[in-house]
Amino acid sequence: MHTLNEEGRSLSNGQHQLRLEIESEARLSGSGNDCTSAFGNLVTNAIRYTPPGGEVVLRWSEQPDGTMQFSVKDSGIGIAPQHISRLTERFYRVDRSRSRETGGTGLGLAIVKHIVIRHQAQLIITSEEGKGSTFSIIFPAKRRIEAIGVDCW
Repeated sequence: MHTLNEEGRSLSNGQHQLRLEIESEARLSGSGNDCTSAFGNLVTNAIRYTPPGGEVVLRWSEQPDGTMQFSVKDSGIGIAPQHISRLTERFYRVDRSRSRETGGTGLGLAIVKHIVIRHQAQLIITSEEGKGSTFSIIFPAKRRIEAIGVDCW
């Protein structure tokens, strides 16, 4: 998580407030490369779609039912409700004119979706236009392991 936070700070180049909230020391069983890719895509998107001066919060937590959650919350431009269900489609863009400004291929969230599926997890997206978005990956309790062992982060 600390590496993700540092990479986010580097990408932001001092234009955003980044905060890391680690509420659990538990780890995940799974592909470390996959998790790094999925988490990194969410962080990159949050920074790209948050205007300078905005905030991005990375959070790792364990829920009372034993599920583990990684979430990225931003104070960015937000997403209209009619687009949320299509965000994980390959090459889908909410606003094609804005995609020229922010870069990217339109594949990031499609990659996240496939990694989430491979890890029997769930991707939850909440957003409000003009107020920001939260992207959360919820991993099943069976993937939780103590801090020792093979892990995703």
